This record gives sequence, structure tokens and C-alpha cells, in this order.
Amino acid sequence: MLSGVGVSPGRAAGPVVIVAQPAGEPPAGPPPTDPAAEAGLVAPAANRVAAGLNARAQAASGEAKQLLETTAMMAADPTLVTQAEQLVTTKQLPAARAVYEAAAGFADALRAAGGYMAERVRDIEDVRDRVVADLLGVSAPGVPDLSEPSVLVAQDLAPADTAGLDPAKVLALVTEEGGPTSHTAILARALGIPAVVAVRGVLAARPAQLVVDGSTGAIEVPAEPITPFAAEAVVTEDWNGTGATSDGLRVKVLANVGSAKDARAAVEAGAEGVGLFRTEFSYLDATDEPSVADQQAAYAAVLAPFHGKPIIVRTLDAGADKPLAFLAPDPEPNPALGVRGIRVSRERVDVLDRQLAAIVGAAAETGAEVSVMAPMVATVEEATWFADRAHAAGVERAGVMIEVPAAALVADEIFGAVEFVSIGTNDLAQYTLAADRQLGAVAALNDPWQPALLRLIGMIGKAGLAAGKPVGVCGEAAADPNLAGVLVGLGITSLSMNAGAIRKVGAALAKHTEDTYRQVARAALVSHKASDARATVHAMLS
Repeated sequence: MLSGVGVSPGRAAGPVVIVAQPAGEPPAGPPPTDPAAEAGLVAPAANRVAAGLNARAQAASGEAKQLLETTAMMAADPTLVTQAEQLVTTKQLPAARAVYEAAAGFADALRAAGGYMAERVRDIEDVRDRVVADLLGVSAPGVPDLSEPSVLVAQDLAPADTAGLDPAKVLALVTEEGGPTSHTAILARALGIPAVVAVRGVLAARPAQLVVDGSTGAIEVPAEPITPFAAEAVVTEDWNGTGATSDGLRVKVLANVGSAKDARAAVEAGAEGVGLFRTEFSYLDATDEPSVADQQAAYAAVLAPFHGKPIIVRTLDAGADKPLAFLAPDPEPNPALGVRGIRVSRERVDVLDRQLAAIVGAAAETGAEVSVMAPMVATVEEATWFADRAHAAGVERAGVMIEVPAAALVADEIFGAVEFVSIGTNDLAQYTLAADRQLGAVAALNDPWQPALLRLIGMIGKAGLAAGKPVGVCGEAAADPNLAGVLVGLGITSLSMNAGAIRKVGAALAKHTEDTYRQVARAALVSHKASDARATVHAMLS
């Protein structure tokens, strides 16, 4: 038996196919005889990789299509190509080595930024490996063509590989690295493929077959050959589109969006509204602050599909973890603990005021029921400051995100200043367990089933109930149907997730009563390990 972090539910078994690893670090010599000609090899190789990724994107849809298109754009990035060409001519490096070193510089900068930007390191490394393989004339790393349904096992899966998976051929995913918020986890859930990450030793074991339980994180290496089987499909078509328990307790099932494309996908999936609109995603590449008119137009494009429905807009979650050039952020030794979220807003009140004006304008233009919340709030004073600022700008409902344990501990007082709160379980887990959510070595600590995290959520839910105000969850935890039930039992009143999980979670909530969810929540809270909490609740709800 092996174990890891279950990130996409379901149980499946079958023959193992190992995903090919990159060719490795290319040699730094011999120096090219014609540096100019050698430098001229870089751009065509990058363009071929980009063209291949774009071709795959044309055959994909939804999140997979968007991910492949984004990776293709990175491959064709003229900054990366120019940097590599300069290394060929100035350091007399072979083209493959120059690409490797240029990409390393970009990856180091992203890694140092932390947060959302650090999540892009795997993307740039994937692009690097594909361009290097093209220049060396070897096969690109990644998932091979599968002759039969198989369990894929890898050190980690590149975003482009995960996006191109065929659920009919992939029985399950198992990786040694990764965490609950990795691309592998998010897309596996969207595709309905059981997945377990952070399984140490699975590659060294070289199993011929595996039994994978994405609900519990258990991996079994069978002693005798077994008959392959796929996870049972979860039937969600019987969901009536209204989030509620079987005895009628309303729990809104909402979507997380960052673009107009996300918004359309959420509407098609049946979302009752938006629990998290990530406004900063529209401006990560902006060199200048967009005007109020430009911001309003961008926001209106996302709000329009939800006319008459509730939308919670998060103000810029910018700072060291998502450095926006027009904010001129200073370098920081520990970006995750630096000036980010509401801390940026308090330093640049003018930027916040212009964003609030654009949000209010977009709400009036589209007829959506818009609320606004601030990210990374840690104190009652910060919550009060933001709510006053938002109300003065014409926002009727102002709230905050609870992602810092300090805010959870004073949640009852925060409710006195705002109309609602939303819990970002990804960051709350990271800060509660002191475990970088991007680091595979501590992925088990970032498991959203950690009892310590659930107890904090329970404290916030209890405070919301006492105040008579709503408490939402917009982290990845909400996309797990069983964990969604636990969250309801802890007093959560709305759940927000990626479009692919909406119908599945809505249908799961309707299967049990409020009292049942309170019972499973109590069982999870008294567990000593995340794996015990997950297994106990899975058994109770099955």
C-alpha cells in the first residue's frame, strides 16, 4: 500500500503507464561554430512547439482549451526567445542550453514571487522541455499514446499534458509531486478522473498495476493481476439547479470565474451565481493601470451572463504573489507574508477607489446583483476600513475573504463590520499548517480535510450563524462533493467552485439532510488525520 493526497474522487484500477520525463539538462558545449546560425534555431523551434499546442487546443474545450492556449502563448513569448538568442551569441551556448538557462531565469523569478505566479513555474518548465526536445531532435516529454485504458503515473504532470487527457483512456492519475490546488488536481476533477498526488515512492516501486482511490488517497499495488475497472460515473443530471439539502436547507452552488469565458461556462453548468470573480486575472500582463472605463467594460463582460443573479467580486488580489507592473511592487524576502491583497489597497487607495467605481458601473450596466469583498484581511480594523470604503463608493454589500488564521479567530467581530465573509481554503490551509501550497513535499499538510483547518472553518460558520450573516467557501475544498457536505454541516451557506464541479456538487448535496451533514462534520472534526476524516465521511455518506 502507498498513500498520497486524494484530489479527485473515484476508485479505478488498471495497468500502469509511466509518463515520459524530460530529457534533462542539455550540455553547455561544445560552443557553436556559427553563433548567429545557432541563435536562429531558437525561434523556429519555439514556434513549432506553440503551433503543436495550438493544434491540440483546437481539439479541446473548456478549461483544457484555455490551458493549452496559454501554454502555447508562453512558448511563443518573444521575451523568452530573445533571451535565449542572446545567451547563444554572448555566452557561446548551444541553442538547447540557451533555452534551458533562459527559462530557468524566468522560473526563478516566478518562484520568488510566490502565490499565483509560483503556480506558473510548471508551465514555463513544460515549455522549456518541449523546446529543448525539439532542438535536440528527441521526443517531447509527456503522456504517450495509450493503446488501452491505463493508470498514468508521473513525477508530475505538465499542465498541457493534463489538459489533453482523454477520460476514455485514462483510468486514474498518480503523481509523486503536486498538491490539492495543482493543475493536475483541478483538471482531474473537471474531467472526472480519479487522482492522487504526493505519492512518495510510487515511481521507485515500478508497479505493473495499481488500484487508485481518489477519495481516500490510498494506492494499492496488487500482488496478483487484476481486471481493470474505471470509476463509476457520477450521475448529476437529476439535479434541479437549486442548491439544497434533501430536507430543504438552501446552500447556493456558485462558480469561481476570472474571465468572460469562465462566466459563460459557469452559466452553462447551471451555477446559481458567482462566489468569486478574480478581477486581477484580467490585468496580470498590464503595464499600465487600466482606466475606469476599460475596467468597467471588462467586468461587465463577466457580469452580463448573470443578469439578476448574485455575483461576489473580489477586489485586486495583487501584490508580491501576483505582481502587477503598474503597482510597482518592491522585492520582498517572503512574498506570501508580504504586501498583498488589502495591504496593497491601503497603500494605493486611489487604485482601489477606481476599481470600486468600475465595479459599481458594471453592476448598473448589467443588472447583476453585485457584492464586493477584499482579499487577505487579517484584522477587524482592516475589515471595517474596507467596508466603509466600499459603502462610500456605492456598494450595498461589502464582505471580506478569510484566508488568514487571525481573521478566523476574530470572525465574530468581523461580522459586525461586514455583510458576509467568504473563506479561501487554499490560503487558509497554507497559513494554518505553515506549508507552502506549491511544494509537493508538504502537500499532505495542505489537504483541505485537515482537522485543524475544518475546526477553523467551523468557528467561522458558528460566528456567521450567530450574526445571522452568510458564510461562503470559494477555495478548492468546495469542489469535493463529500467535503462540501462537511462544510454545510459546519455552517457554510454557499459553495463556489470551478464550472466542472457544479452539477456534481449540487446533486450530491441533495442526497442527504442537514442533520446528516452535521453528523459527518462532527466526525471529521474529531479525526486526528486528514485521511481518517476523509475515509470516515466517505463511509458515512456512502
